[in-house]
Formats: sequence, C-alpha cells, structure tokens
Amino acid sequence: MDAFLNINFLTELLLSTIRMATPILFVALAETYSERAGLVNIGLDGIMSFGALIGFLIGYKTGSPTAGILAGALSGIAINMIYAFCTIRLCAPQIVYGMAINIFAPALASFIYRLSFSDTSTLIQGVSMKALPIPVLSSIPVLGPLFFHHIPLVYAAYLLVPVTAVFFNRTKAGLNFKAVGEFPKAAETLGINVVLQKYIACVICGALAGIGGAYLTICYTSTYSEGIVAGRGFIALSAVIFGRWMPSGVLLACLLFGFCDALQIRLQLLSPSTPYQLLQMIPYLCTLFVLAFFGIRKSGPKANGQPYYREER
Repeated sequence: MDAFLNINFLTELLLSTIRMATPILFVALAETYSERAGLVNIGLDGIMSFGALIGFLIGYKTGSPTAGILAGALSGIAINMIYAFCTIRLCAPQIVYGMAINIFAPALASFIYRLSFSDTSTLIQGVSMKALPIPVLSSIPVLGPLFFHHIPLVYAAYLLVPVTAVFFNRTKAGLNFKAVGEFPKAAETLGINVVLQKYIACVICGALAGIGGAYLTICYTSTYSEGIVAGRGFIALSAVIFGRWMPSGVLLACLLFGFCDALQIRLQLLSPSTPYQLLQMIPYLCTLFVLAFFGIRKSGPKANGQPYYREER
C-alpha cells in the first residue's frame, strides 16, 4: 500500500500509462475513421501485427526508426486494401473479412520473419526511437517528465485527437465523411462520392493501425516476437465503443486501458508471488467490463457495418 502513495511510483505509473496507451490510441483513432465511414473493421490486430513486423524489418535494415514507422504505415494500408476491396467493391460481410485479416496478416508476418532471420529462437534487437524532450517545458518538476519528455510518436498520437475532432466537427470534408456513415444514399444524392470516402477511410485506418503496430517494435520493445500485439486491436475496438465514436471519448478510454496495462506490470513487480497470468488479465477484464456495462447503451453511425449498393439509390 505504501508503494501506491509514493510520488515516484505514481509518476512512473502515469508515465507508463501515457506510453502504453499510445499504440491503442493510434489504432482506436484508425477504427474511428473507419466506422465514421460505415466500415466496422475488426481486423485491427492483423493490421497491427503486419505493421509491427514490416516496421521492425525496415528499421533494422536501414537503421532509421522513422523509415520503420513509415514502412509500418504503408504495410498497414496494403493489408487493409484487401479488406477495402472485398467489403466496398464486392460488398462482402465486413465482420467476416475483418476476421480473415486477423488470421491472414499475423501468419504472413510470421512467415516473413522466419524467412528474414534463420535463427528465430533468439530475439533480434532492432532500432529504437529516442525521446525528444520539449525545451523549457520538460524541465518543469513532475509535469515536465510526465507530459513533455517523450518520443515524437507519442506527441503525434495525442495531437491527432484534437485534429480528428476538428476534422469531423468543423470541416466540410469531415461532415461529408460522417454523412457517409450515417446516410450513404442521401450523401450520394448530394454529390458525395460514397465509395471514394470509404476507400479514403480504409487508407487512413490502415496507416494509423500500421503505425500502432510499428510503435510496439520500434518504440516499445525494439524487437519483434509472435503475438506481440496481444489483442490490443480488440482493446482499441472497445475503446471506440466506450468513447462513443468521439475523439475525446476515445482518448479517455485508451488512457483507462493504458492505465490497466501499466498497473498490471507494476503489480507483477510488487507482488512476485502472485501468478503473473492473473495480473496480465487486468486489461482484458477491464475491456469485458466496459463492453458489458457501457457498450450496449448507444449504437454507432446508423449505416455502420452495412454494405453500400450504389445501384439501389
């Protein structure tokens, strides 16, 4: 109990919360863009896995974390285009193809990893992104290290929240985007290209989810291993529901899940006698609790998950 009252412990816990919420935030915002255009993409885990592997490989080969992050984004787009073609062009069931991505992409990532490295029994260390403290602000006691001493990708993730909010609520393009997810047939009569908007949503979703995966291998562990995503895609999906499809709500939900993840790691250190498997369940139990008690009270965009048939206008 004394540890929880220690200022250093609390600071480290909050610092870990911010860092561990970052990949979930990237992926949750990716899903927000997708669902606002009427596409329920449950293949986030698969996109993250492939982005994590490609980001790690490119970073390892080039020695550049930035190149790795960009490669992760491009690989996420490439994988998500499979989902986009099947669900937008062929009007196939979105849940089915999202699940197919979750099966296909991690298997492909594992296959590429085994081709790239002959010795897969040991962890290969790749590049890592360095922290970029903000001058003056990072020197503020307690608050400085907490908010202004992070890697650039953390700043980008949290800056993306107000940018997304302004885009959806204050720009014509964002309102058109939302209209596609609410009433696609009415949007089409107003001159909005529904199919194009959905493809754009898939590009944004794939890029952000790929970055979220690359974050894990470049900014978090500096290595790649099978199962590194560990269900974070599904946690991000629940964060979108808990956050009511609003960027501010999604941010709070991601911080909650990031806090649970950081807490279980700290509890493992404080209580080594407790089976670690029990403590690792905390973020997932929190996800189930959120979905059970908050996820059914409000639905998302009205056309969410529904295929769009242009000829039926």
